Amino acid sequence: MDLTKLAAEIDSFINKHGGYWEPAWLLSAIIEEVGELSRAMQVFAGIREEGASTISPAMIQDIEEESGDLLFALLCLTNNFGINLEKALLNTLKKYKQRESGIYDAVS
Repeated sequence: MDLTKLAAEIDSFINKHGGYWEPAWLLSAIIEEVGELSRAMQVFAGIREEGASTISPAMIQDIEEESGDLLFALLCLTNNFGINLEKALLNTLKKYKQRESGIYDAVS
C-alpha cells in the first residue's frame, strides 16, 4: 500500500472515531511519539539500564511499533491540513537529490 492510500485509510478511521484533534494536539502527539521512539532507541543502544548487550527481537519490535505510531501521528497532522504526505516526501527527496548531486560522485 502506498502512502496516499494509507493516508486515506487513516482519514477514514479518524473520521469514524470522532474526527481529528486540534492541530496543537496533533503536534503534541507527534512529539510524544518521537519521545517514545527515542526511548526505544536508547534501549537498543544500551543507554538505558534495561538495554541488553545484544540486539533482541523485542528491541526491534519496539522500534518498529514506535516508528509506526510516529508515522500515524504525522499522517493525522498532514491529513488535517489537506497535505499529501507522499507528494511532500517525494518533493523532499527531489530536493535532497538536487542538493547532493555531484557531492557523492566526487567521492566515488
